[in-house]
Amino acid sequence: MTAFSVLPHALYGDGPHKVIAVHGWFADRSAYGPVVPDLDLASFQYAVVDLRGYGEARDADGAYTTAEGAADVLALADRLGWDRFSLIGHSMGGSVIQRTLAAAPQRVRRIVGVSPVPASGLPLPPEQWELFSEAAQNPGNRRAILDITTGGRRPAAWLDRMVRRSVECSDPKAFRAWLNSWAGEDFHDRIEGSPVPALAVVGALDPALSADVQRATWMRWFPHAELVELPSCGHYAMDEAPLGLIRVVEDFLRADAEATA
Repeated sequence: MTAFSVLPHALYGDGPHKVIAVHGWFADRSAYGPVVPDLDLASFQYAVVDLRGYGEARDADGAYTTAEGAADVLALADRLGWDRFSLIGHSMGGSVIQRTLAAAPQRVRRIVGVSPVPASGLPLPPEQWELFSEAAQNPGNRRAILDITTGGRRPAAWLDRMVRRSVECSDPKAFRAWLNSWAGEDFHDRIEGSPVPALAVVGALDPALSADVQRATWMRWFPHAELVELPSCGHYAMDEAPLGLIRVVEDFLRADAEATA
């Protein structure tokens, strides 16, 4: 393992509204690749990160927890000189950004969860836990999870490509450790009642992190919450519905009162 200083990241745009985007369990920052060409880079500046155990931080030592991820996000914001910023998180990254909000509520303008894991974790029944916990070492399990969470609608070649990327961009031990944190930890009492505007975007074909899950969690905890369900989309909106996702997310971010500040 290698020493760690700051989250590896790519910067896009030079707009006044600063945004940090955090990937999910199956991918590094390349997860956001499909949306990058069509972002509003005049209004926003995006920092897209690699969490520990992924991408350029694949060999970085760590605890591989959402709390550590949040501390790393805040350290990056400090390094970039961003006092106030918005957050986007996909799936596991949705848990990381809620941890970030809990740690530094005064710094966060808006948060967007794309199929976000709730701050209460995601308890899995025994057979699902086996499927997920063994995915670190078994690419076939990763493929099954991808297929299930996209409603069994996606081409085999796409599933195979997503599995290859997932295996290549993640360290197996870190991948497994992250599961314990995002699935098993409950910190919703630390974000419940937060006045920060919070958007949850879900896919209608995703049975795992559905609109109903968000209504029972995200929508209850955030007084200023919004929920958008993308039709014909599963768990991977960046791949499955990139243009629809951009429009929904950037319209939400653009509504911030500080957007022209």
